Amino acid sequence: MRIFGIDPGLSGAVAILEENKVIDIIDIPVMSEGKKNKRQLNSAHLAQYIEKNTLDINNTVVVVEQVNAMPGQGVTSMFNFGQTFGAIKGISAALKIPIFFVRPSKWKKHFDLLKSSKDASRTKTIEMYPSLAEKLSKKKDVNKSDAILIARFYSETDLKRQNNT
Repeated sequence: MRIFGIDPGLSGAVAILEENKVIDIIDIPVMSEGKKNKRQLNSAHLAQYIEKNTLDINNTVVVVEQVNAMPGQGVTSMFNFGQTFGAIKGISAALKIPIFFVRPSKWKKHFDLLKSSKDASRTKTIEMYPSLAEKLSKKKDVNKSDAILIARFYSETDLKRQNNT
């Protein structure tokens, strides 16, 4: 099964796993918007990336971290986040790929990362995939690590079994 794990948001990432092997990992594709050059999701690029990397539509899923508004986040940033989240849902629907959502608390608990630093997921991912150490060497790569663990969570848990019933 090919699993697209997505850490949504403009600084998020997409990981592709197959039989728990990382096939590819990218930052969420973004582009400039308007006069102020604010970033927005490049939906066309993301759709093409997912479509190009889908070998068998019947053996592919998209798993997205389901996050909510956080206290202190501005209205504009939450609107932008919602747009990105909705676009991911729309892309998945248009490509006819099943989509599943997992709360951060569920996948983090699975990997014993609850109440740990944000960077702990990067450490965990490097422990599981030492060959990715260079690709995950920067602190900002924590989103790539999260995307990998979100996909891995699906392959190891009830979320996968729910899909097969």
